Amino acid sequence: MRLCIFSGTFNPIHNGHIYMAEHIIKTFQVEKLLFIPAFVPPQKENNPKLTKHRYEMVKLATELNPHFEVSDIEFRLGGKSYSYLTVLELYKEFDLDEKINFVIGTDAFKNLDTWYESEKLRKIVKFIVFARENEFKQENYEYMKEKGYDFDFAQMQFNDISSTDIRERIKNGKTITDLEPANIERYIIENDLYKN
Repeated sequence: MRLCIFSGTFNPIHNGHIYMAEHIIKTFQVEKLLFIPAFVPPQKENNPKLTKHRYEMVKLATELNPHFEVSDIEFRLGGKSYSYLTVLELYKEFDLDEKINFVIGTDAFKNLDTWYESEKLRKIVKFIVFARENEFKQENYEYMKEKGYDFDFAQMQFNDISSTDIRERIKNGKTITDLEPANIERYIIENDLYKN
């Protein structure tokens, strides 16, 4: 089985995440794309009150695609959600014929050396890298191959949607209809999220 993981804070999940996941399924012939909401993201601020909501929103946003699945693995592991430890656990859970594919944006990819056990992580996954910048050039990332990273680029146009932007729009009373799956917008309104 070819497995791809898409881990992140998803605070909240939005259409940009969904479009990327659908693109990867089609382009890389992935049988299962596993969304992994971080329990305690190690490199971002975390509001514990939103932890369960983030997970529930990912479940809602992905329920209609049979290739999508949501994992609570980082909730089960507890503590800070380090990708290396998560991937080790996934190799125990799944019968895989090849390396796990790992979705990552260019913004995080270029900082991989700062991640927990990054040298070990790069040996056990293949990264699928998507542009998170307007002036994206593949050649700017060739040096990562020299460092031993195994990766392909997701040939997809940069979609400038960010969870930070969505939270700010909600806080300022602006519409988010074009940015969110409809059921996520309803969930945010019903649970009164991101107002302050």
